[in-house]
Amino acid sequence: MAEGTTGSTARVTAGITTGATARATTGIRVRPGVDGDLAELTEIYNHYVAHTPVTFDIDPVTVEERRAWLDSHPAAGRHRLLVAEEAGRILGYATSSPFRDKRAYETSVETSIYLGPDHTGRGLGGLLYSALLETLAHEDVHRAYAGITQPNAASMRLHERFGFRPVGLLGQVGRKFGTFWDVAWLEKRIA
Repeated sequence: MAEGTTGSTARVTAGITTGATARATTGIRVRPGVDGDLAELTEIYNHYVAHTPVTFDIDPVTVEERRAWLDSHPAAGRHRLLVAEEAGRILGYATSSPFRDKRAYETSVETSIYLGPDHTGRGLGGLLYSALLETLAHEDVHRAYAGITQPNAASMRLHERFGFRPVGLLGQVGRKFGTFWDVAWLEKRIA
């Protein structure tokens, strides 16, 4: 989870269109991700792969390797990919993905958010999560979960602001950059 916002608010209407946003997010459009976004989405993700422990991927991914991920997030349904776009450029994205593969988990999703490294602290995380959670409220989703590599105070604040509550901590569950990292798990009731 990559997030550096400190908290602007946004009102989301009609699913994913935005209005009455904070000044820092004026002119930014939130929309479903499409095939033409894949290169920019991969570039954003690879920044976090190479420079941070927020994802436990170790090696950067190619656009072609990322295509199946994009295809698993259609414009409708439980598993979404929303992008924040300004002047034709992708600034960041938020997703809801399957929580686990077994069918009994199908009404639970895992959420993630990644912002371009030059676009943190502008309220984009709040804008994207407002839109994502609004869309999930209209789907057959019961719970949303987020796994946040620790420490990450900004992402914890963002999730707690949107009603996520801590439900557990996996101690030293992943090793990256020669360090073992904890992951906090948070849960939000959707329906």
